[in-house]
Amino acid sequence: MPNIKGAIKRVKTNEKANAANTQVKSAMRTAVKKARVAIAENSENAQELLKAATKSVDKAASKGLIHKNAAARLKSRLTKQA
Repeated sequence: MPNIKGAIKRVKTNEKANAANTQVKSAMRTAVKKARVAIAENSENAQELLKAATKSVDKAASKGLIHKNAAARLKSRLTKQA
């Protein structure tokens, strides 16, 4: 643990940001996984899950958690599967 006050604040801020980023990225992975499973099983709610997955991928890309081109590629592949 750092001794300098500003560095201590920075550690706390980084921990909060890390927790928030982990949550968003995990939610994105879950949404993509659900969409893939629904598409593979030809579920009737596949389109809604695809829409939710696209939204979560865009959210992660806007926060800088994944690259915008990786997000575009992921969305493209999901849409192509559907």
